[in-house]
Amino acid sequence: MIDIQQLRHYVKVMSRARKSLARPPVLVALLALGLFASGAWAGALADANPNNPGETLDINSLVVKGKTTVIDFHSPFCPPCVKLAPLMAKLAKKRPDLAIIKVNINRPGVNGIDWRSPLAQQYQIRQVPYFMIFNPQGQPVAQGREATEKVGGWLQEAGLMK
Repeated sequence: MIDIQQLRHYVKVMSRARKSLARPPVLVALLALGLFASGAWAGALADANPNNPGETLDINSLVVKGKTTVIDFHSPFCPPCVKLAPLMAKLAKKRPDLAIIKVNINRPGVNGIDWRSPLAQQYQIRQVPYFMIFNPQGQPVAQGREATEKVGGWLQEAGLMK
């Protein structure tokens, strides 16, 4: 269980790390394109928007054909999101048929969950974590509460949650 002091420390460290990891956008785009095209990261956890968190994003471009894709909208200021992150990473390792894509709804410099970010507005995100699930053919099959229940079931099946 994570206590509030650990959570605050985690958020502070992640905020510093995110600022220090700024990379040229072209390099990041080429790297992401190579990973998405090859499917090399499928079955692992990928961060879809590390250099432009909170900005609009074409979710359909993140879907991995041939894998069940889980889009995990989250905020670093959401305690359940922070607690769920390592479980999702473990689920990705246990389930190579899944591609789990983390999408940060928070813009840089916004403290607290950024409900007004362009990304949150684009997909009408009103709660986090918020999931969208796409089948291996790339078609949406669940979102919101239904998707959360599916993800919870997968976590239970994998022995990661009771």
